[in-house]
Formats: sequence, C-alpha cells, structure tokens
Amino acid sequence: MEDSLFSRDVAAAQNIANPARPLDPDPGLIEVGNWFKMQPNLRTRFGQTLRQSIDEVLDGQRTGRFNIKELEKTEKTYLGTKVEIITRAEFGLGRGEKMDFSIASNDVDSKFTVGENWTIPREADGHICLLIKANDHRAKFQVGLLRIRDVFLNTGANRDGKRTPSAAGREAIQWIIPDGKLPENTLLTLSDADRDAIFKEGNSGQSRTNELFRRAQGRLVNRNTVLTVARQDDSLKRVRDARHHLRHEGIMILGHQKQHPHIARDLGLQVPEKGSWIAVRVTQADANQTGRRSTQISGQSYAVWEEGDLRIPAPAEY
Repeated sequence: MEDSLFSRDVAAAQNIANPARPLDPDPGLIEVGNWFKMQPNLRTRFGQTLRQSIDEVLDGQRTGRFNIKELEKTEKTYLGTKVEIITRAEFGLGRGEKMDFSIASNDVDSKFTVGENWTIPREADGHICLLIKANDHRAKFQVGLLRIRDVFLNTGANRDGKRTPSAAGREAIQWIIPDGKLPENTLLTLSDADRDAIFKEGNSGQSRTNELFRRAQGRLVNRNTVLTVARQDDSLKRVRDARHHLRHEGIMILGHQKQHPHIARDLGLQVPEKGSWIAVRVTQADANQTGRRSTQISGQSYAVWEEGDLRIPAPAEY
C-alpha cells in the first residue's frame, strides 16, 4: 500500500520473497469483518475513539502535554489498554472468553501501536486480532484483522516471548480501514515558533488561549486543545474571553451555535461541531470584487482577511 503507515525494511523484503501458501477462507475472520462493515460511520467512530484515547492518556489539562513522544514507557503501554476500553464502549462489545472482545461470536484480541509494528503474545496464537495503528503526527490511522498463525510472525521474540507480524503477515491483514484520517492534533500542526509563542513563559492561561486562536487561524481547535493550552477547567469561558480580546484584531472565533456554522460555510471554512472552534480574521467585503466569498453579519458584508486588506475590528455580535 503506497500510503501505508508501515516502513519498508530488509526483513520485510526477505519475507515477501518467500510468501506463505494461500490459506483456505476463514469463516470467523469473514464474520468479524462483515460485522465491522455493517457499523454506521465506522471511520469517524474509530477516528474519534483514537483521538479520545490519545488525548486522555496525554492528560493535557494537567500536564500540558500534546505529543505522544512525551509519554513515559508505561503510559505508552497503557495507551493500548485505553484504546481497547474506549473501542469496547464505542461499539458496545462484550468481552471474549479468552481474548479482549467477543465480535459476531468470535474471540478477538485488541492490539494497538503507534510504532512500526504490533507485538503479539503467545496466547493470541490461533485467534483473530483487531490490529489498530495510529500516527498522530501524520493524522492517519489503520484498522485491520489478522488470524494469528506462526507463518505470519517473525521468528525473533522479545523477552516476554512476543513476536511481530512478518511481511507475509502484513500482506495477509484484511483491512477494515486502510487509510483512516485521525482527527487533527492542532498543536502538532503548528510551527515551533507558533508553539513557543503560545507557551511563552509567564503567559497566563487566558493569554495562551488568545495566542492559540491568533496562531491557529483556519484550523479546527477542539476542547481538549483549549484545556491543554489554558490548563484550566472552563474551556468555554476561555474561548468566550478570547473572542472579546481578539475582536480588535479582526479575529472571529466560530463555534457550533447561533449563526456560526452558516458564517463558516459562507467563508469556505470547516464547520465546527460541538466542542470545537475555528478562528478567522475578517475584513470588509468589497462589493465590486467578484469570486471572493463573503458573509453578512448585522447588515455588513465580511470576507476572510488577506494581505493588503483593510484591518477592521470583528463584529461585536455574531
């Protein structure tokens, strides 16, 4: 797969050169795969499950962390457990007899990684594994199914006897979601200079929130990002106050209420859902200028500010 999250390596190339004998159809694997395919909004729900799992383990409100690389080794291990717990709750899954889930009357084990490969314990041999892989920096994830067999695992094992899927094993994965888009981690998308400005020493929680919306214009910002930046409980108040503080700079902060979704659509912006916002600097729209998107607010016409445009305050109410 060209856009796979897997990296190419020598071991993989050697294993591909000696592919395993094709196996007979696996009824259990087909049943589990079909069960997932029948779930509504599968990609969105898996993406939200992974976003929530990562954010909860980062615990940004208390720690200020937003990068998985900042997690302790034990926390990275727990992240896999968190994904299992939230996946079970999201899809209403029961526990299996020996594995993590019972799906379509099949025992299914949950395996998650943010690295290059999964580690498979001995007790999963012969069972179906739900393989989940996420890359927060690239905002991508993959979900697939694999019946664990010796022929699909590399020969080497770690101290706990866990082994990784070989290239043949990776080729045998039945992808449920081969190319999922993970909800964006806004702070990871910003430049070092922007992050340094937001988290400048001495900035208050409100000052950091103001700087976030000043620097992240045109990007959706979710509640967890505001909590991570402000390090305070009331994210809604921080956003309300940021609207007031940034108004004189011409910056609007749109949410999911009132006319905000309509304004966002008019201006060609992503439309915030509940618990998210998007900031935009506006200017007066020129009635003589064609092909430029605009919106009406309190009888005035506004467009997204561009270099050279007149700088004006944002509307007081919208």
